[in-house]
Amino acid sequence: MTTPLLGQMMDVPLTVSSLLAHAARHFGSAEIVSRRIEGDLHRYTYRDCEKRAKQLAQALIALGVEPGERVATLAWNGYRHLEAYYGITGFGAVCHTINPRLFTDQIAYIINHADDAYVLFDITFAALVDMLAPQCPRVRGWIALCDEAHRPPMQTADGRPAVLCYETLMDGQDGRFDWPALDERQASYLCYTSGTTGNPKGALYSHRSTVLHAFGAALPDSMDLSARDSVLPVVPMFHVNAWGLPHAAPLTGAKLVFPGKDLDGKSLYALMEGERVTCTAGVPTVWLGLLNYLRETGAKFSSLERTVIGGSACPPAMLRILEDEYNVQVIHAWGMTEMSPLGTLSKLTWEQSQRPIGEQRKLLEKQGHVIFGVDMKIVGEDGRELPWDGVAFGDLHVRGPWVIDRYFRKDDSPLVDGWFPTGDVATIDPDGFLHITDRSKDVIKSGGEWISSIDIENVAVAHPAVAEAACIACAHPKWTERPLLVVVKRAGQDVTRDELLAFYEGKVAKWWIPDDVVFVDELPHTATGKLQKLKLRDLFRSHVLPSALEDSRNCPLTPES
Repeated sequence: MTTPLLGQMMDVPLTVSSLLAHAARHFGSAEIVSRRIEGDLHRYTYRDCEKRAKQLAQALIALGVEPGERVATLAWNGYRHLEAYYGITGFGAVCHTINPRLFTDQIAYIINHADDAYVLFDITFAALVDMLAPQCPRVRGWIALCDEAHRPPMQTADGRPAVLCYETLMDGQDGRFDWPALDERQASYLCYTSGTTGNPKGALYSHRSTVLHAFGAALPDSMDLSARDSVLPVVPMFHVNAWGLPHAAPLTGAKLVFPGKDLDGKSLYALMEGERVTCTAGVPTVWLGLLNYLRETGAKFSSLERTVIGGSACPPAMLRILEDEYNVQVIHAWGMTEMSPLGTLSKLTWEQSQRPIGEQRKLLEKQGHVIFGVDMKIVGEDGRELPWDGVAFGDLHVRGPWVIDRYFRKDDSPLVDGWFPTGDVATIDPDGFLHITDRSKDVIKSGGEWISSIDIENVAVAHPAVAEAACIACAHPKWTERPLLVVVKRAGQDVTRDELLAFYEGKVAKWWIPDDVVFVDELPHTATGKLQKLKLRDLFRSHVLPSALEDSRNCPLTPES
């Protein structure tokens, strides 16, 4: 047997610090603009950012932080948070981003489970830190992301670890620091799931997976980033690393614009216009607020070219409004914490772009095609792979170099034959386009057939009087489950139950049409902006559906109806 011939190439590790070092060296004057908690706009460059990230690394080392230890952040999108991304990981520690919108008990659980050595926090979370500190006795110190002039009064230092000042720590270091050559398989970031069922679980990324994900995110058929872009991540940096934008932007030399804590439509629009933003990314609920502001003011975008929408399904009506009325390309995306998070993005091939507009839009409304590095399949209840015909529903499984193979501090692997089961129910069409029809726990099984709650919701929000909608299953004596639609009306608009149900005629199969509609003032959301259907099911557990079981909406319940 002959010995394989090895390539004669440099063995340069893929490390997170190399992304910022590249940007500082080759795009050193490119801007990073942040709306600060202090209220002003802060500007500096990638060159400045790398120096300060090195100062942070020096400061943490001086505090005794060892490679492999976790250092957490409780912070909005801003330049100091970006410095933490690179300063923590750059010398081998792990950056643990925490979602401050979680319940206090959940945050305390996450900090203790991660065994965080220090926690960096924006001063808006000072009161939260005071509540957390007694519950997190192993944290050695809390670092306020501010200067001494803005340091908030804290109770945390009373008999507990001291509250340190970020800028004071930075002032004590000179930034003359060489990033060490780390093993690319060392841990880089720790992100926890939102924990809607049970305690949150940790996904521990590596330097290698993070850099590969950055390459994937920047590709033309992904987010299509370049040095010509001004990028505003609306998606928080505490939500799966802002979908990789803080890594993909330095990789390409793109300008970065951070919105801080103000994510209302007026604030986002002013920042986008002022900084000539070309690309942004966020969940549908953020865009709902921005579109409402545009409608109220009659404003238009002068520079924005495209937005990535994910986190939950983008309603087709929102996609059409952004593209037709505001000339903004919508890139519908899907992923999850366990995938770093990107899995698929909806972009057309040349051949698909030659099809009729209606067919193109149907494709773009789906979650899209995988990017290189990700593979996927759908399987039936028997575990066998189902065909890519756009009809067969199955459980979605994925694999790839930025997909986890186990959760942090859990011995058992969730993989099934080397694939990660996502918990989503989906179809894949002959073009390879993924269409998420539900979470497995949210799918409605009526008379032995599946109904997609997401498709039902998308029809509802296309009605001009509907601001937001959620579809859940209600118990039914004959069909086991039937869909109930829960709706928030648009301000100043009205629609009746019967009018809304009539709106479904010709848009879905008759047996998919909801049995009833309930109007509410607001819908519950998770900390990451997703509809909290578990809470809705609890709220409407005793809801009684109309008793007319033999009308055209309920019988017969077959796919051919």
